[in-house]
Amino acid sequence: MLDVAVARARILENLKTCGQEIVPLSQACGRVLAQPVHARTANPPVSVSAMDGYAAKAEDALEGAVLRIVGEAPAGHPCAVTVQKGECVRLFTGAQIPAGADTVIIQENVQREGDHAKLTAPARQGQYIRQQGQDFQKNDELLPAGRRLGPRDIGLAAAGGHVWLTVSRRPRVGILATGDEIILPGDPAPADGIFNSATFMVAALLQQQGAETIMLPIARDNMESLTTQFRQAASLDMLVSIGGASVGDYDLVRPALAEIGLQQDFWKIAMRPGKPLMSGRLGNTPIIGLPGNPVAAMVCSIVFVTPALHALMGLPVGDELQTEAAILGCDVKENDARQDFLRATLAPSPQGAVPVATPFSRQDSAQLNILRQSQVLVLRAPFAPAQKAGTPCQIIRLP
Repeated sequence: MLDVAVARARILENLKTCGQEIVPLSQACGRVLAQPVHARTANPPVSVSAMDGYAAKAEDALEGAVLRIVGEAPAGHPCAVTVQKGECVRLFTGAQIPAGADTVIIQENVQREGDHAKLTAPARQGQYIRQQGQDFQKNDELLPAGRRLGPRDIGLAAAGGHVWLTVSRRPRVGILATGDEIILPGDPAPADGIFNSATFMVAALLQQQGAETIMLPIARDNMESLTTQFRQAASLDMLVSIGGASVGDYDLVRPALAEIGLQQDFWKIAMRPGKPLMSGRLGNTPIIGLPGNPVAAMVCSIVFVTPALHALMGLPVGDELQTEAAILGCDVKENDARQDFLRATLAPSPQGAVPVATPFSRQDSAQLNILRQSQVLVLRAPFAPAQKAGTPCQIIRLP
């Protein structure tokens, strides 16, 4: 059985991004930048007032001074007047600072009498002025390539004058459930029928992470059905199968893939849940075969499929799983040769330090309700000794 870290590295090896496309700014949130974004203009493009008030020369802005008002400048309507000694211009937040002025006296510190303004407090040079380029200058790099765009990034790109962005194309990921016992939710269910929860769950995870998912028709436990569905891989960026990759008489996924040219890398890992995990390549398409039990399929998707998806999207993927520190909320038994990923709840520590992760007493890989109640996976190394409550541990947060 292959070590989890080795299996993860081999899945990620040689994965390439799915190319680029240009999308409107309004549809770019959540996408991954394929090219850096540079400012097309400075922000602000000119020096502007940060407050409602009066633009003047700092040398005139003394308490008790009386200045003559020679113009007005609402935002978006610059005043053409050049401010001279003893003069000021009435202006509003966002208005361009007129020539000759180097300070803004806020309106709360001015008593206006007709076309004159009496200052009740002094103002210093540069006060309440947003200088041209204070936020960024023209041609500054605003966003680097490889960044997943969030709402604040969209705002920054818009402020830099962009309406189109070049992003990585969404990977097209096919998800194929296998098995004669699998039926669609809502279909009439025979006594031994199993609703196809794993496909919908994995598809939801990958969509949340940025994939375009295609749920393929269920492949039945015969070579013709399996090979027919696996041939769909040619039009995909990645194919994820669920079930049928073990060693039973009806586990035909690997033989079916071999018949149409699979280059298999590995198919067993030292992990619980998730021992019968397969990886390979069919032509140019990476294939990941997940276990049939839905909990195992979800855990393996978090550990292996999601990082592969991120690599296809152009996101940086670390060599190791991203974990956090916690403490155990209950005793756990010694571990065997497989790395454990225990479903657990997470609660604040009474001492206010690292949180407390409490694994469920039952860890059956078919129990979806326990998975739903879990917030994290507790990682336990192969051959880890028994540990008491309060012992430090490492966790992965569940999406």
